[in-house]
Amino acid sequence: MKNNLLIFGTKNFNNSLNEIKEYLNFSLVFYNKHSFLESSIKSINCVLLYSEKSNDADTLSLINKLKNKPLLLLKKQNFNSIINFNCNDTVTLPLNLLEISNRINNLITTQKFNQNSFLKIKEYIVDKNERKLKKESLSINITEREIELIELLFSEKKPLSKKNILKKVWKYADDTDTHTLETHVYRLRKKISDQFKDENFIINLKDGYSI
Repeated sequence: MKNNLLIFGTKNFNNSLNEIKEYLNFSLVFYNKHSFLESSIKSINCVLLYSEKSNDADTLSLINKLKNKPLLLLKKQNFNSIINFNCNDTVTLPLNLLEISNRINNLITTQKFNQNSFLKIKEYIVDKNERKLKKESLSINITEREIELIELLFSEKKPLSKKNILKKVWKYADDTDTHTLETHVYRLRKKISDQFKDENFIINLKDGYSI
């Protein structure tokens, strides 16, 4: 499946991209304020911004809603523009087709890696690569199982029962009677309490556990 690129460009810039789109391994979505649906933002993998559109009010308004999407700025030589948002990469035109494609692919790959490697929960960051739970300058080491438990609880919008957690994280049968979950939750809570002084990271409610 092709990645979707959202293009903010001038008419001539968009026409130029249209002419070479068959050579690009991407699906191009050209921004039009009259027809673009914000509900389609989820399907966007990367944003391309042509520098001459960088001070356009409609462009800036939508880009502010695309902060979690990688952004590549394409600019002409000697073009001066006031950019008041962060770009993940900037290239100066003209640039060959292969190089542009490589830059886009690198941005998308990096974004996907970061999404899979880091999880933001409240004021905490779960770093899956380092197996750490971080808050500002403080951190604790967490196990692979603790990461799975945190991810599961965070992904649910309602408390999860002990049986559901054991089944999804430990693959236990529904009728299994074990204190495994309680032991893990106790140890994780203690580490969080000792380091972050937080007693409410994992909450035990009547209907189950929740973050």
